[in-house]
Amino acid sequence: MKTNPFLLTDYYKVGHVFQYPAHTTYVYSNLTPRKSRHPEMNEMVFFGLQYFIKEYLVDYFQANFFAQPKEKVMEAYERRIVTSLGAHLPDYSHIAQLHDLGYLPIEIKALPEGSRVPMRVPCLTIENTLPGFYWLTNFLETLLSAVIWQPCTSATIAYTYRKLLNRYAKETGMPDEFVQWQGHDFSFRGMSSLETAITSGMGHLLSFTGTDTIPAIDALEKYYGANADLELIGGSVAATEHSVMCSGNKHGELATFKRLINEVYPSGIVSIVSDTWDLWKVCTEYVTALKQDILNRDGKVVIRPDSGDPVKIICGDPDGATIEQRKGVVELLWDVFGGTVTTMGYKLLDSHIGAIYGDSINLQRAAAICEGLKQKGFASQVVFGIGSYTYQYNTRDTFGLAMKATYVEVTGEGREIFKDPVTDDGTKRSATGLLQVKKENGTYILKDRVTRGEEQQSELKTVYKDGKLLNEISLAEIRKNLQTT
Repeated sequence: MKTNPFLLTDYYKVGHVFQYPAHTTYVYSNLTPRKSRHPEMNEMVFFGLQYFIKEYLVDYFQANFFAQPKEKVMEAYERRIVTSLGAHLPDYSHIAQLHDLGYLPIEIKALPEGSRVPMRVPCLTIENTLPGFYWLTNFLETLLSAVIWQPCTSATIAYTYRKLLNRYAKETGMPDEFVQWQGHDFSFRGMSSLETAITSGMGHLLSFTGTDTIPAIDALEKYYGANADLELIGGSVAATEHSVMCSGNKHGELATFKRLINEVYPSGIVSIVSDTWDLWKVCTEYVTALKQDILNRDGKVVIRPDSGDPVKIICGDPDGATIEQRKGVVELLWDVFGGTVTTMGYKLLDSHIGAIYGDSINLQRAAAICEGLKQKGFASQVVFGIGSYTYQYNTRDTFGLAMKATYVEVTGEGREIFKDPVTDDGTKRSATGLLQVKKENGTYILKDRVTRGEEQQSELKTVYKDGKLLNEISLAEIRKNLQTT
């Protein structure tokens, strides 16, 4: 829905223009992750600002405000205020004056996207560039926060998965190039909206290349200068679903497997959902019957369980009622196909066969599966479908991402402002005054109450000013920043 962008806010924002002290001319705010709700994540990956700037500050405001007749946008704005608040605002001239100006008089300074930002260190600052538009700085908070917290959060979680999988790959002798595909984005259908799926999916692709969220690849080309013809943005493999397997009927399941392997996909990787009826029969009888077909293929057949306890299904359940349950998928496939031993001494399945699990995976389950395989002498070789159970079960408060004003100017006088609620545990305490972010020993640190000169000598660099995106960043640069910052 395309609506007046000045209605893309909380109602309480519309009256703030009248609430600042008389003769206020300048408001300076910052966006900061205040507290991690995941003990293993003490830094937030900053990502999504360029998407927000291009999609909203540049394109959306231009198309739905500045390019529209002033009478039309003013009528829509006034009507919504009156029909909802029951009375007119004292004045609407600030909106009309901005329309006359023709651009957003705002400057945003930010850390490079892909930076790993410690808690309580700002990732960006935002300020007005013309004195009559002091109200605009914090008016944009609602839209900025709503759009950017998800890509930051998903990028952080994906990076945490990547660190986990890197560690087990190193310990068990798996190659680095496998790990970039080991985390695969399965989340699209479970996200709250198309935009959520796209921004989260882009965040996932900072750390991995495996994805089923097709529009995330398109978005990285559109908003982050990526080019799938020249670089690997993201990719996937052929895969079945339950409707396919069911349509062959239960008694014909082996024939369905055989047709898929030999006729539909005689080469390449094909992932086959295998728990439609009896996973254990697939992992014993079916793969044994099809062993030579699988070994003769130029590619890999991937067995995909999709129900049950992920750890027990993959690694085996010591208390299982049958030998198949006690062994688990990987050991059963090893019994049929064998494989090699890595340089670190762990068993690796023959290259023609593999496994993926993508139902209700989270970091704790992924870690348990990697550790369970390791304890059984197997390398970290299972691919994880990382879905909405990982990426949707989060909120803005996952990293306490919040925008707060810390400096204003009233009647030409600078005022260092802050909040520090006596009823709070310190999480909501803000910085004070103008801010400087520096890097010490490879880590970003905050210094507040600095001079204007010090504020300008900061790692926070101007990326947007007066309606224009400056210092555009590419996907390749962001991926590099994530690995090096």
